[in-house]
Amino acid sequence: MDAHRKALAEYDPKIERAIAGEERRQVDGVEMIPSENYTYPEVLACLGSVLTNKYAEGYPGRRYYGGQEFTDEIERTARQRATKLFRCEHANVQPLSGSPMNQAVYFAFLKPGDTVLAMDLSHGGHLTHGAPVSHMGKVFNFVRYKTFPDQGGAIDFDHLKEVAKITRPAMVLCGYSSYPRDYDYAAFKAVADEVGALTMADISHIGGLVAANVMRNPVDAGFDVVTTTTHKTLRGPRGGLVFSKAQYAKDLDRIVFPGIQGGPLMHVIAAKAVCFLEALQPEFHDYQRQIVSNARVLAQTLAGAGFRIVSGGTDNHLMLVDVFSKQVTGKQAEQALERAGITVNKNAIPFDTHPPMTASGIRIGTPAVTTRGMKEPEMRQIGGWIADVLRHLDDDAVPRRVKSEVETLTAQFPLYEKRRAPLAARVP
Repeated sequence: MDAHRKALAEYDPKIERAIAGEERRQVDGVEMIPSENYTYPEVLACLGSVLTNKYAEGYPGRRYYGGQEFTDEIERTARQRATKLFRCEHANVQPLSGSPMNQAVYFAFLKPGDTVLAMDLSHGGHLTHGAPVSHMGKVFNFVRYKTFPDQGGAIDFDHLKEVAKITRPAMVLCGYSSYPRDYDYAAFKAVADEVGALTMADISHIGGLVAANVMRNPVDAGFDVVTTTTHKTLRGPRGGLVFSKAQYAKDLDRIVFPGIQGGPLMHVIAAKAVCFLEALQPEFHDYQRQIVSNARVLAQTLAGAGFRIVSGGTDNHLMLVDVFSKQVTGKQAEQALERAGITVNKNAIPFDTHPPMTASGIRIGTPAVTTRGMKEPEMRQIGGWIADVLRHLDDDAVPRRVKSEVETLTAQFPLYEKRRAPLAARVP
């Protein structure tokens, strides 16, 4: 135990025990929530550093407080690495999380009441894309496009174009939290251009896949602005990132600070810089390709066990499984699998008849298990466990047996215990 953890254990054992319990849960279980991952030890080192002590309101070279020699170096480095990684012209690394990063874009480009065309939440959209319960849903007029069964669960661009022509949005938003396919950014850009709208892509879930060129980059299609969180497939700290064309840099920066945020979290920005450096390494590309391969094999395994996979499969890191076709709700599935040491989340499926807190589906992803080093054979094993548990909801012996087998598997893929060989050539 390091000195800081030892001090915590002595001063506040209740909190230290909870942290230790969460560590044990992560070590022993199979983490399958698509938006969760295990970050790098180097990122953890930044997050627990003295940078948390420093206020750095403003931007490099233009701070409100003194003593910014090292914070300026860190933020400039993070920006440089982000622009190189995503092939963009400008990057703001200060957003605290996904919600404020998207708010920054809306307020930089739109006026209250403006129309935004975005994916329906139950079809894979995100809460920050104008859900009625969100603050942004009250400030701006969000209209919806959906997926369609006769399109194999994909987006119907003819329908999207018709909605755009009728509603005349100021912005077309492409981004999802449970859509298992690659995104046709060129098709979105064509629709937006036809109605004179700006283009925004939220790639929070697939940021790592885009950075590794495993999935398309909206920058290549000429999108005006792109947002991503840094803690999902990117494996970085919890936080946000906005990148854009250079012509929008001043407006975006002004909205992030002082528009909606105060002092940036410099310990998190340092951690972002580290994760961008990691993502610039050749082995990161291999890792992202394995995430997709693992997802495809897992989806095939579950389909082979008789479960309906929404859209018929996956092109990315996640799949949406219709469990109610087996007379199991998403909530029941989530709870049963948690007892078995497998963490997923209940999730609405297109045209769901259940409320979100019950749901008809579960959302499953492969970033975290891939981080541990698991590959296709383990995905088949995990898929078999998931099917076994969901087929025997009334048999308590099944999740107990599976949990024991899960712990045997995870012991073969330890977290933070192996020391990797140092890489000789790091990108600056």
